[in-house]
Amino acid sequence: MFPTRLASWLVLSLGLLIVPGAGAGMEKKPVHVGLDAELEYAGSTSAQAIRMGMLIAMEEINRAGGVLGGRPLKLIERDNRSLPARSLVNLKELAAQPDLVAVFCGRFSPTVLEAIPLIHELKLPLLDPWAAADAIVDNGHMPNYVFRLSLKDSWAMPVMLSHAQKQGAKRVGLLLLNTSWGRSNLKAAQAHVAAHPEIRVVGTQWFNWADKSLLSQYQALRQAGAQAVAFVANHDEAARLVRGMAALPKEERLPIVSHWGVSGGDFFQDAGPALHELDFAVAQTYSFIGASDARAKQVLAAASRMFGVKDARALPSPVGVAHAYDLIHVLARAVDKAGGTERRAVRDALEQVSGYDGLVRRYLRPFTPERHEALGPENVFMARYAPDGAIVRIADR
Repeated sequence: MFPTRLASWLVLSLGLLIVPGAGAGMEKKPVHVGLDAELEYAGSTSAQAIRMGMLIAMEEINRAGGVLGGRPLKLIERDNRSLPARSLVNLKELAAQPDLVAVFCGRFSPTVLEAIPLIHELKLPLLDPWAAADAIVDNGHMPNYVFRLSLKDSWAMPVMLSHAQKQGAKRVGLLLLNTSWGRSNLKAAQAHVAAHPEIRVVGTQWFNWADKSLLSQYQALRQAGAQAVAFVANHDEAARLVRGMAALPKEERLPIVSHWGVSGGDFFQDAGPALHELDFAVAQTYSFIGASDARAKQVLAAASRMFGVKDARALPSPVGVAHAYDLIHVLARAVDKAGGTERRAVRDALEQVSGYDGLVRRYLRPFTPERHEALGPENVFMARYAPDGAIVRIADR
């Protein structure tokens, strides 16, 4: 987990920063950005990674002169512990903050989905750096106040199933968390299989957060003829499955192709040595490992200086850092384009930002009126956990 005391100190420092050019002894009012995420969820590293990426980008922007002619960006955070009811309270509190231009969400799609009606009632731009359910952005609201720079389920599942197929598995079982996120992935899997009859789903098994073991559901898929399992879970459920599978005879351990929820927490530590007994691959969108561009080096240097991160291999939940970093830079450009902190103007300006050479990719237009997804299917790849816990891209065949 990232040091909470250090992060709080950085938030305060960013908020009080006198931006260059503001005039000696004069402070300009900050422009606020909110974070409503699972900061105190047990074993989670996703919200902390998002916060890290936000703070690194904010420091860069503030040192370069801030926004709106010299106003610093300042983070205001709220913990929702993944509980939708708490998130709704947080969003109302954040919306009441003066000069707050947008709110970032966290990892848990069900929590974000519950907030979509309120977000539009408040006319509060919601920026999504992690939660992947399609309906978060494809929500039917016009104008749409949700913008995502992240993975979505209808991109993840095809990559997961295609990876299983490349491993020789033409019959796949689905093991899904019984939430709106799991149902989003079922829909994505069904759409992919309908278009690719060479791969077949032999069964779907559901599990709940409170389930102590997932082995009965796993064995049901294996007995149905699955040659691999597409797995949609968070870090704690995934660790339980891995430990249970590792205790089975080797011939009963099927390859697992996992959605990226497992990378949002202490999965590697919780799974322990059992993980290395399995063929376990996980979907990702970005890796700092091997990145040689100047921006990646700059972000890693800031992560070391501000948060004590040793190197790219030691960075927890790296996609959260990368996505949040790029989103803050896009938001800052939108605020300047809007010419103020009025949220409808910022929402409209987010659709007009262009030419940002980001960390994850170069964005010709991150968002348009027709597209509120900054990434695309081409950004998704499969990775594995190395013996030191680093998430390493699997080389394309």
